[in-house]
Amino acid sequence: MSEEQRIRQIIKLLEKEYPESRTALHHKNAIELLVSTILSAQCTDKRVNIVTKRLFQKYKTPEDYARAPIEDLELAVKSTGFYRNKAKSIKTACTMILSDFQGKVPDSMQDLLKLPGVARKTANVVLGSWFGNAEGIVVDTHVKRITNLLGLTQNTNPEKIEQDLMKTIPKEYWILFSHMLIWHGRKVCVARRPRCSQCVLNNLCPSAFKHPAISKR
Repeated sequence: MSEEQRIRQIIKLLEKEYPESRTALHHKNAIELLVSTILSAQCTDKRVNIVTKRLFQKYKTPEDYARAPIEDLELAVKSTGFYRNKAKSIKTACTMILSDFQGKVPDSMQDLLKLPGVARKTANVVLGSWFGNAEGIVVDTHVKRITNLLGLTQNTNPEKIEQDLMKTIPKEYWILFSHMLIWHGRKVCVARRPRCSQCVLNNLCPSAFKHPAISKR
């Protein structure tokens, strides 16, 4: 089996296993997704969703965040960690959205990266999950870990991993691929104790053959 065939088979099996995979961050519009993604840095999606359930009732537009006292925003997002930086990023990003982008969340990588608190991961989440634009591939901790286990990259830097994946993953799967890996990382290929014997990819994963339950087959 060629490497291209192996990758196609990995995608096919993940599609079958996670047919409705999408971001776990709750949102109804682009600004909610942007705020949620900023808050998700060094924080679980579950915690972010708890915080945003109340946050989105109070703040509904970029104007609301831009006008909010920074102390109020800090208090509202405190439990997500690094709350001072996150509150500042949200407030200044929304201020820039109002001044530079006619009050709308930008729909291009180039413009999103101009916003405070937005790096490629955040931009890719917003572009892929809201706008349906595949300008890159989301590389979070799950994607970073699992792509290394699968032998799809040997890099540890997220941006270098993304470049590796963009060369090998068909572009029509750039958005879906990371969603599927994230769900796979939560359900099966968990960091502390990967369930290799239960993994649909174990015949395609070099790391699975190092697992006792697989190597003895």
